[in-house]
Amino acid sequence: MIAYRLFQPLLLIPFWACPGVTGSPDDVKQIAIIGAGAAGSSAAYHLRKYADEAGIAIHVTVFEKTSRIGGRTLTVNVYDDPVEPIELGASIFVDVNYILSNATRDFGLTAKDPGSDEGGLLGIWDGDAFTYTQDSNSWDWVNLARLFWKYGTAPYYTHRLVQNTVATFLKLYEEPFFPFRSLSTRAFQLDLVKITGMTGRQFLAANKLDGAFAHDIVQASTRVNYASNLEFIHGLGAMVAMAPEGAKAIEGGNWQIFANMVNASGADVHLSSTVTSIALNAEKKYEITTGQQEKDGNSKAAKSHPAEFDDVIIATPWQFANISASEDVIQHPIDTIPYAKLHVTLFASPYKFSPAFFKMPPASNVPVSVLTTLSADEEAQPGGAGAGKAGFYSATLQRIVMNPRTHNPEYVYKIFSPEAVTPDFLSELLGVEIPKSFVRNGDEEGDNATDDPTTDAISWFHATVFHPYPQKYPRVTFQDPILGNGLYYTSGIESFISTMETSALMGMNVARLIIDGYAGISRPEDEELGVLHKMPKYEEGKDDILAQQQEKTAEDYGRSAEEINEL
Repeated sequence: MIAYRLFQPLLLIPFWACPGVTGSPDDVKQIAIIGAGAAGSSAAYHLRKYADEAGIAIHVTVFEKTSRIGGRTLTVNVYDDPVEPIELGASIFVDVNYILSNATRDFGLTAKDPGSDEGGLLGIWDGDAFTYTQDSNSWDWVNLARLFWKYGTAPYYTHRLVQNTVATFLKLYEEPFFPFRSLSTRAFQLDLVKITGMTGRQFLAANKLDGAFAHDIVQASTRVNYASNLEFIHGLGAMVAMAPEGAKAIEGGNWQIFANMVNASGADVHLSSTVTSIALNAEKKYEITTGQQEKDGNSKAAKSHPAEFDDVIIATPWQFANISASEDVIQHPIDTIPYAKLHVTLFASPYKFSPAFFKMPPASNVPVSVLTTLSADEEAQPGGAGAGKAGFYSATLQRIVMNPRTHNPEYVYKIFSPEAVTPDFLSELLGVEIPKSFVRNGDEEGDNATDDPTTDAISWFHATVFHPYPQKYPRVTFQDPILGNGLYYTSGIESFISTMETSALMGMNVARLIIDGYAGISRPEDEELGVLHKMPKYEEGKDDILAQQQEKTAEDYGRSAEEINEL
């Protein structure tokens, strides 16, 4: 329970010939989706599903700046062998991720246990010593006994707290809370702002669970999942990091879920097509300008897409999109939020981790997978400094593969770290000398990373820099999905919860809102939900609504608004 589990050019066809489209061209609703990651793919899939159910003719066009579908779900091939794909980006989903789980079933994909091929010790390291280890080869009851012997009842009550929190969040999938025009409103109605408005440490303390288990196990989970210590992640993020029961991954890569979603939607897909601007014309239709990316890396001159769109879904973080929009397009400003910068390093080696690196005696049984926490004398820091003495967030064995040159088995490891790993670091970690010239940094977001074998100690290497998720500082307001009339945004949910599933949920949500609008379907207003009394009342005339919301949340937990503002 607490172990590792915490731990794909389309032929352009006329839109009236697309699956599910009926009626004359003038009757067909045109929808553009910018981005083919989890949110954009889910939006395309659910637009088709809901439109077909309502008998509404739609045509969906997907613009994706890269040459593939899947966004941050990305695999690379060990030794450039397509039979050995390994996840570089989003690696797992869990049983309660209903959208991903249902898609896996409906598309006939094969889910597998994401654990490594070799059992062995799993450990939590604080930079000085291992604070906790367990053996994946042991019986579950033995590991549970060890866990409760060391941490008392904290694992049980933390697990129950996680379950209760997740159960509340799952109400967002159901009427009357789904669909939602305002994520902030739903968070208030479900009392989730009482969790997002405080740090993970404070939330656990409020439930009398801020002891050694929180420091060792929960914090190791927030570090490996969100590169953050408990003092710098909100309570909801901390709970999500601890909710990986039934962890699974798709054989061959999780990106297949989203590729299948886009394929099933019948959308026109434009890969290597970067949207550069969005504008409204005199008929209040959206016009999109794109630039094509060539194989040599150069871009063609930007050109206007021939279609005019009734609705546009921006399904990519706006601050990284480099899209210009005229003043009348975005009626509600988009938050710029800090994203974590994470170095992901994959490599194959015949060597196991060195006992000396972990300050253990020679010939010690070193854990094959290591998560990290802070040492007892360290103060939690935000950002990259938060890695502390350990210097990295995790170093885990992914699988055992056959080296095609030596025909010997080797270990494939994955390291999450705030900085690029160095030859010196790898030399110490493996206990063998790695040449200074060996490690070369990969480009941003997985482009042109190094994977040339150059040494016996490391036979394959692939390094990448990601901006995988926002830094989840405590907050009580969130970017809403509606930016203007017919303009939608999905990435606002990422500062609330950032997972493949929640991005897919927001894609499904905006799809439902759009089709409801076409079909004239009305949903219960907030006042009809019978829970609006929980919403805080604000003083008229005050501009700083966020400050008022923070003050209300602080009062609920006996803390000052100034204390929240210091986070």
